[in-house]
Amino acid sequence: MTTLPDVRTSRWAALTALVTTSVLLTACGSGGGDFGSGAGQPKSGGTLTFAVGSDAGCVDPQQVGSNESIYSVRQTADSLTDQDPETGKIVPWLAKSWDVNSDATEFTFHLRSGVTFSDGSKLTAQVVKDNFDAVPKLGALGTLAQGYLSGVKSTAVVDPLTVKVTFKQPNAQFLQATSTHLLGIESSASMQKTPQQKCSEGVIGSGPFVLKQYVQNQSITLTKRTGYDWGSSLWSKKGEAYLDKLVFKVVPEAGVRAGSLQSGQVDAISSVGKANEAALKGGQVTLLRRANPGVVFGLGINNSRPLLKDVKVRQAILAAVDRKQIADTVFPTGTQPATSILAHTTPDYTDLSSGLAFDAAKAKALLDAAGWKAGSDGIRARDGKKLSLTISWFPNAATNQPALELVQQQLKTVGIDVALKQGQVSQFATTLQGGDFDLVWGNVTRSDPDILRSSFSTQLANFYRLPASSLDTALSGQAATTDPAKRRQLVDEAQKLIVQNAYNVPVVELQTQLAVTKKVHDLAFDSGSRIQLHDTWIG
Repeated sequence: MTTLPDVRTSRWAALTALVTTSVLLTACGSGGGDFGSGAGQPKSGGTLTFAVGSDAGCVDPQQVGSNESIYSVRQTADSLTDQDPETGKIVPWLAKSWDVNSDATEFTFHLRSGVTFSDGSKLTAQVVKDNFDAVPKLGALGTLAQGYLSGVKSTAVVDPLTVKVTFKQPNAQFLQATSTHLLGIESSASMQKTPQQKCSEGVIGSGPFVLKQYVQNQSITLTKRTGYDWGSSLWSKKGEAYLDKLVFKVVPEAGVRAGSLQSGQVDAISSVGKANEAALKGGQVTLLRRANPGVVFGLGINNSRPLLKDVKVRQAILAAVDRKQIADTVFPTGTQPATSILAHTTPDYTDLSSGLAFDAAKAKALLDAAGWKAGSDGIRARDGKKLSLTISWFPNAATNQPALELVQQQLKTVGIDVALKQGQVSQFATTLQGGDFDLVWGNVTRSDPDILRSSFSTQLANFYRLPASSLDTALSGQAATTDPAKRRQLVDEAQKLIVQNAYNVPVVELQTQLAVTKKVHDLAFDSGSRIQLHDTWIG
């Protein structure tokens, strides 16, 4: 029987209550969490075939950042805690309870007994320590996980089933971090592998499914873990998963995915495109939608580039983007234009829509003031050099290219020449790390506002080459305070500084839209708008 978490400080209890996620969930043609018609009683067995749009080139949960790959690899690894997608509350999973000291520098987790990994080895405090000690060595693909553990002083084994993580300073975000796939717990044997081996070969997890086969850019096959009996306290089914097998096929074309669903070749598809919605609505298909919390889709700016060091140029780009046109034209029904650097489903989100209003005249005036004059072709130039920029992007969502083609047109109308440079999905992290880009299209999903620190602090990875500023103070401050009101104030300040200085160009909130056939039941979103398939069944 799972016990409730033992959270012994009133200040920390208030902080965990703070982590709330509002949900935009539409199950067209069905109600509640059961997405089938006349479902009846859940039954075990069967294979769920899921078509996704891309492959990140990695099957290690601790290193995967692309939703299309997270859908599969998340099923292989359990986390210490889980997060309720409706309330944001942190609840038990591998840890049956935990204690947090008054200033959130010490987190003590009491592990469930009897948990094993798929190689038969046991979950112990030493295994958790091995995981957290190895995260800093993950390299380029592990930067988000590393950010969650930044400032860690030690991870200590108190007894075989008790582990204590101590930070050098208060770390308000850490409890939520332990609910993410990036801090999913892997076996000690997996910790002996290099990050590259973990990516290509997979890892040994304690999850309800086991990696059976990975063929890069083609498919990921998982099989049910027999004897599994330590699921999240949020799951309705105890013990093993219902499904025997999960097959994730990589199908890059949105239209082909939709056709495969309609013809019955697959049971579910990701990244449903706007063009395919009408054909899929009704009949034997259900559309599922949920807005992703975290940093919205937008243009990450390399603030060290000569042209982009000028705040007026960055602010001009911010003003020249017509977010509503992009959301309405390219993205699925219900997608909202960005109104901050954070999505509205993120705790402590601030509405900054007035600062993100489309204003072409303002953009032109800013460029005029910066000395960029329009030439005969409409493209601006200064000192004989054209105002030309390149946006790097990666095909991990069908909406990326058409969205950027619209951005390209919008920026051209104010005199900015934009080239679009496509890379491979597997190159995304190394592109950011290497810094060889002007602007890069992307988002980061996380149901905690500390994602801003992970993304924009100059004291961490600083992919966007921001200069040290008062933004760092706000970001480090919100991570250090255990006062919910103070944290809210600092997160508010950080959002305003990012938008006012145009360190990033927010464009649209990512809305996850999936489609499933009527025979698929209880396919649920987690707090990060990814999926959990333990309770899913076919009938």
